[in-house]
Amino acid sequence: MLKNYFKTALRNLAKSKLHSLINITGLSIGMAVALLIGLWIYDEVSFDHHFTNYKRIAQVIQNVSNNGTVETWTSVPFPLAEELRKNYGSGFSHVVMCRVDDHIVTVGDNKLKEHGGFFEPGAPEMFSLKMLRGSWAGLDDPSSIFLSESMARAYFGNEDPINKIVKIDNMPVVKVTGVYQDFPRNSSFSDLQFMSPWALFYNDAPWLKTIDDPWRPNFITLYVQLADHADLAKVSRLIKDAKLKKVNAHLAAKKPELFLQPMSNWHLYSQFKDGVNVGGAIQYVWMFGTIGLFVLLLACINFMNLSTAQSEKRAREVGIRKTLGSLRRQLVIQFFSESLLTVIFAFALSLAFVSLALPFFNEVADKQMSVLWNNPFFWLLSILFIFLTALIAGSYPAFYLSSFEPVEVLKGTARFRTRSRVSKQRGRSSFKAGRLAAVPRKVLVVLQFTVSVTLIIGTVIVYRQIQFAKDRPVGYTRDGLITIPTMNAAVHNHFQAVKDELLRTGAVSSVTEAGSPTTEVYNSTSGLSWEGKDPNLSTDFSVSDITYDYGATVNWEIKEGRGFSKAYATDSSALLLNEAAVKFIGLKKTVGAVMSWWGHPVTIIGVVKDMVVQSPYDEPVPTIYSLMGPNDAGNDVIVSVRPSVSTKEALNKIAPIFRQFNPDQPFEYRFVDEEYARKFSNEERVGRLAGFFAMLAVGISCLGLFGLMSFVAEQRKKEIGIRKVLGASVFNVWNLLSRDFVILVFISFLISIPLSYYFMHGWLQNYHYRAALSWWIFLAAGAGALAITMAVVSFQAIKAALTNPIRSLRTDG
Repeated sequence: MLKNYFKTALRNLAKSKLHSLINITGLSIGMAVALLIGLWIYDEVSFDHHFTNYKRIAQVIQNVSNNGTVETWTSVPFPLAEELRKNYGSGFSHVVMCRVDDHIVTVGDNKLKEHGGFFEPGAPEMFSLKMLRGSWAGLDDPSSIFLSESMARAYFGNEDPINKIVKIDNMPVVKVTGVYQDFPRNSSFSDLQFMSPWALFYNDAPWLKTIDDPWRPNFITLYVQLADHADLAKVSRLIKDAKLKKVNAHLAAKKPELFLQPMSNWHLYSQFKDGVNVGGAIQYVWMFGTIGLFVLLLACINFMNLSTAQSEKRAREVGIRKTLGSLRRQLVIQFFSESLLTVIFAFALSLAFVSLALPFFNEVADKQMSVLWNNPFFWLLSILFIFLTALIAGSYPAFYLSSFEPVEVLKGTARFRTRSRVSKQRGRSSFKAGRLAAVPRKVLVVLQFTVSVTLIIGTVIVYRQIQFAKDRPVGYTRDGLITIPTMNAAVHNHFQAVKDELLRTGAVSSVTEAGSPTTEVYNSTSGLSWEGKDPNLSTDFSVSDITYDYGATVNWEIKEGRGFSKAYATDSSALLLNEAAVKFIGLKKTVGAVMSWWGHPVTIIGVVKDMVVQSPYDEPVPTIYSLMGPNDAGNDVIVSVRPSVSTKEALNKIAPIFRQFNPDQPFEYRFVDEEYARKFSNEERVGRLAGFFAMLAVGISCLGLFGLMSFVAEQRKKEIGIRKVLGASVFNVWNLLSRDFVILVFISFLISIPLSYYFMHGWLQNYHYRAALSWWIFLAAGAGALAITMAVVSFQAIKAALTNPIRSLRTDG
């Protein structure tokens, strides 16, 4: 029986080649989109799942009160690790602090910058390192290092790296005691290239042993593994005041509260506002998941519309089958068989589309995904996916077509089913043509284009928000600025000589040293106080340590007073404030005001126009600029290249100078404009993906529209022939066939306006600095949808209008 169903289904697919092609193509595109998004969602929700202790690992983070708001910090002071082990140890099986950063790794003559960290004992076991060489115990040696598989191969090739000598920065040499398998791309430690003992870092940082208050600086990351019997929520409440009990009165005013962030929330729920988790990447999981479902639904709607549109051709078949004794259940199975066969063909084609599109999709999404060919769970889900899609696409046509009455059909009175005319004899629907016959199809077309137009509007708004933030005045000149990171004090110790050599090249107009790059701020302070400050107000100002030529190099704007100058010896105890800091402090006269910084008097000598340093979507944070001391080595050298000199020429002149004065560090540079552009990478990625899916959604909708239009033109060809014989023009015929579809798309546009406004207005609330929802965006999207519709329907309408009416009238209907 089933074989007969599928054989008949295959015959019907072959009979209507055009509609079968449209159905299979549309469904395959929709299924390919759903598969791509499904792979992306799987990659996102399986983040960090490879860790054996995934469900019991957490990070200790803190909420602190600053500047009248609650901020969430992921860094904590280093004594906290021992405090948790000593007084709260029953709740943990491991407490591990670490410091992860970029370092210069030297092996023989090879010097490369690598991302790695220094971990306390227990880290290999807690993070279940998969050791390829050596064992977890290898990191107990304070002069040891674990290398990732890729790093070991880069330095040693196929040679055994165990016991090889490695140097990290200017620390004492260490030996390789283990090689671990690289962490997956969807891991919080995907870029961790090496692990070394915390003791190595501690012994090389004498300031940690002599610091006045070790509870003040927050610079380490603290991970814990819960004991088997421990409950995360209870332990989190238990350690809440562990830091508060140890800090001085000044820091206690910040009301630090510790809590545990489980590993399951690190990636998808990483955003906090006023100390409360407000989500994170999970919003994009929901967004793209919804888009995938809707795109698939659009393809299913095509199938429904084209199947029901052919009801006249299938009506006699149904009538004959019922007359010969077929039950409605059997007809439903027959029509479901056709939809299932169509979906199977479409799924096979979708796998080919996914394989072709995956490299592009990975590049746009910044992933390393692949089709899970060898995963039984993938194929189980695929089978479920096929049946579910077939059920969605085939349910309406199956029940619709199987409901035809054989008497009405065989009399030739049924063209479309409609509930506007009811048989008096049996109380059932008649199948004579009526005005409501095409209503379900029209509703589905409206739904299709409502989704498509909403996606178009959303994509435009995402790109507009990105461009709006990019066009924001940043308070300095990005063009021609190059940042050269310095990972040791070599350049600082000879900075004047380096500066003179750079200026002598003629390629550089200005040089400065800074504690942070132009696009970031590494330090902050809570030690600034002023006359009239509320003693109960805990503050935190960003701190940018700079040299005299910083302002001239970045071309900032002084709003009041002056910048730092060698002509004033007192500038060593002076500060500059940005406009946000002036506004926050609220002094009537800022320039000349004397404040206290950790008990030392400082004079405000100028006010700098706000510079966009961190997120381009947020308002500037209160910032102070201080002059670097002679013994304070900066983290970056910033050079301004002359506009008349090409970048390539400038770099060729700059690189040898840094290699000369800092031979232990590979020459590395960053363009400030590119670093600033990276701040938009997440939103741009979302915009590209949304645009890609919106384009496919429109394509699927137009494909269905083309199929419907071709069917309507075929169905009405005799009417068109008669109209043309009676004098109808091409325009009259075009208007006859196109008007209904244009009206449907216009209705879709009207529905999509409030929908897209609601969702995109909510999305924009995530950004303090955001674009307005201008009316032209909605109008342009609607006009674009109408133009596409006109193009699609006009092709078939004009083709039908140009057909010789004699041929149409001779054709046997």
